Amino acid sequence: MLTVIQRVTHANVLVDGSIIGEIKQGIVALLAIEKGDSETEVKQLVDRILSYRIFADADDKMNLSVKDINGGLLLIPQFTLAANTKKGTRPSFTPAAAPSVSKPLFEFAIHYAQQQYGNISSGEFGADMQVSLCNDGPVTFTLKTHNAVS
Repeated sequence: MLTVIQRVTHANVLVDGSIIGEIKQGIVALLAIEKGDSETEVKQLVDRILSYRIFADADDKMNLSVKDINGGLLLIPQFTLAANTKKGTRPSFTPAAAPSVSKPLFEFAIHYAQQQYGNISSGEFGADMQVSLCNDGPVTFTLKTHNAVS
């Protein structure tokens, strides 16, 4: 699994002009599920996102997690992150898991995150979404779990 996380002051996701997910201060996580990923990778990545220390403490050092600041987590499915872009001018999506695999794993990510922490919101798998956010810093990181397929 691969994710891009962004520290935000606020964010929302719209489908058909309606807000379906929204957070105030927190993290937007764009999630890509790759071939070979399982619930094990989902748990590892969600746990890491929730404990990743990207928020400033009293000394202005990145020592606090989204849980420490009682912030929100907005999970967005984004298969394009799994693209192979090593050559050419058109991405190849062969590293991405098929929708029949990735949709249930994305839904598992939402439910698992909700079990670990209450302030969770999400986008909709397979929908045409418009994501709006204010990246705070900007602070952006890429996190990856290792899976069986390379």
